[in-house]
Amino acid sequence: MKILLQQQGVCPDKPCRDYIRTPLSYAAERGHEGVVERLLEQGEVNPDRLDMSGRTPLSYAAWCGREGVIKLLVRQEGVNPDKSSYDGQTPLSYAAQKGHEGVVRILLEEEKVNPNASDNHGKTPLFYASLKGHPGIVKRLLGREEVNPGKPDHTGQTPLAEAAAKGHVEVVNILLGRPDVNPDKLCNYGSTPLSQAAWNGHEVIVKALLEPEEVNPDSQDNDDRTPLQHAASSGHEGVVKILLGREEVNQDRQDNKGRTPLFAATEWGHDGMVKMLIGRKDVTPD
Repeated sequence: MKILLQQQGVCPDKPCRDYIRTPLSYAAERGHEGVVERLLEQGEVNPDRLDMSGRTPLSYAAWCGREGVIKLLVRQEGVNPDKSSYDGQTPLSYAAQKGHEGVVRILLEEEKVNPNASDNHGKTPLFYASLKGHPGIVKRLLGREEVNPGKPDHTGQTPLAEAAAKGHVEVVNILLGRPDVNPDKLCNYGSTPLSQAAWNGHEVIVKALLEPEEVNPDSQDNDDRTPLQHAASSGHEGVVKILLGREEVNQDRQDNKGRTPLFAATEWGHDGMVKMLIGRKDVTPD
């Protein structure tokens, strides 16, 4: 490396043709701290240069959890620690998504970093941490007063809804402990966190979401499907048993195509579910 940099005509900041990425960008991504230091010593190297995706060396280092490289780069004059890619994701957003808590901690110490910044899809660092199930990062982000724990993305999905859909129990419990989180928030398709947890068969999360008084266990989405129908059509008997235990749940409610939970279970061939539902006095078998 040292020998190459001493050669006449060698440009240490020359990008490759395909992705327009510089040597510094690749070194930062791979965590080669010595190489990064050497390149940063070269006056002609731009430490914040964008590639074809609008990503900086810091962005790649954050994505890969390179804490040592992050510390080197944020000290450089001209480096914007909150620079977003063309997709709108910041280094903090990438680190939160990938679960690199150490990088998140370092970036949150930078005054220029906005912990509540949304990307082009409306997703915040908290949203990504909740989606991917990183409770430590969720707690750290919620420790910042600027962070809105209920902020939805452009489809109306909230961090709680994403965590519920993916089955991240610890993250769901953290978010439910916040008074500023609406546990029954509808997305643009009319689906609630409970409905999504039921659809995916997450029994522990279904029980947790049924605890808040404001949660409607029989809410209907834009297709008039209830949590019970989603669970029945997906074959999640445990979730169906939990929902049937709630008196507010209409066991024979039809969706916008006239299908009941029993119809849905029959359609998808869930024999055990059919037996469970057909024996209920409030269920019409025909």
